[in-house]
Amino acid sequence: MKIAFIGLGNMGGPMAANLMAAGHDVTGFDLTARPDGLRMADSAAAACAGADVAITMLPNGTILRQVAAEVIPALTAGAVLLDCSTVDVDSARAVAADAQAAGLGALDAPVSGGIGGAQGGTLTFMVGGDADAFARAKPLFDIMGQKAVHCGPSGNGQAAKICNNMILGVTMIATCEAFALADKLGLDRQAMFDVVSTSSGSSWSMNAYCPAPGVGPTSPADNDYTPGFAADLMLKDLRLSQQAAEGADADTPLGQAATDLYRRFVEDEDGAGRDFSAMLPRFSGRGRA
Repeated sequence: MKIAFIGLGNMGGPMAANLMAAGHDVTGFDLTARPDGLRMADSAAAACAGADVAITMLPNGTILRQVAAEVIPALTAGAVLLDCSTVDVDSARAVAADAQAAGLGALDAPVSGGIGGAQGGTLTFMVGGDADAFARAKPLFDIMGQKAVHCGPSGNGQAAKICNNMILGVTMIATCEAFALADKLGLDRQAMFDVVSTSSGSSWSMNAYCPAPGVGPTSPADNDYTPGFAADLMLKDLRLSQQAAEGADADTPLGQAATDLYRRFVEDEDGAGRDFSAMLPRFSGRGRA
């Protein structure tokens, strides 16, 4: 396919490289990033000229709306606008409506798997939009990721992502709290992992992304909490979850508590630029309030 890829940062750059390595004709645009070996256009609209699919990976809903306003008129009717950003549900649905009014297919397809998943082509895509557009984009999902789940109409991909990451934020905090408590009770961290990872307290945060260095599979904790998934991004996703919860009149007290803790960690403490699992040293260094 002829593909335009808009947004070539830590996630978009490797995703575009994997598509190019698979033989697709990829043209990119980014205001700052210039990945090696990728043909670049002078504007987002220019990158979309003649494209079968335009993929966007952008920081927030405001920027997505701005870019969509530029690229939708540049795409030919029948093309697919595939947004892989994590944004608010309202922005995803508004962009999809504009794309569909212009005769385009529209998909919101946020990802899970982080930078490692983008590089390795092992991302999971949560996809909202019509079934025909999903079928057309499926070969691209298969290159960039290990799984793509069609979650229903436009906006449902974002809904799945923010619900998933609300769970992740809550379980990571609980995991870090439990390790800090185990330390103070004199329980060895390896013993703690061996018990919990095979018991009822197990979770992805414990088993696959353990926040304790030297325990379990290699994780950012083993690299001084250099981000695989930054605490700043977790805060962004948790805020999106609470924005959505407010709009839907949903009671999410643990989601709100996790949002408040990550806000304090990122904005008032030393969490900015660290992995979201760096909550463990935060709790380890604190007493009971």
